[in-house]
Amino acid sequence: MSITAERRTQVIAEYQTAPGDTGSPEVQVAILTERINNLTEHLKTHAKDFHSRRGLLILVGRRRSMLDYLKGKSQTRYETLIGRLGLRR
Repeated sequence: MSITAERRTQVIAEYQTAPGDTGSPEVQVAILTERINNLTEHLKTHAKDFHSRRGLLILVGRRRSMLDYLKGKSQTRYETLIGRLGLRR
């Protein structure tokens, strides 16, 4: 259910804005999206796992907050990020 260290470094390398960047909103949202996708796949096979479902909802709320923050800071960065991640909003 959690992402591996190798996948995490791949995501960071793909979405970082500068070398050594691990804390920008783009990187954080990308990591949260990866975790959300993993949990979604888990819940497709384990439909009655309500504890994991609650964790998924918490992650989605955290990602939404990060995206709202990024939208307030820079509309263009927000739009490019949701385009790259394939999010609807």
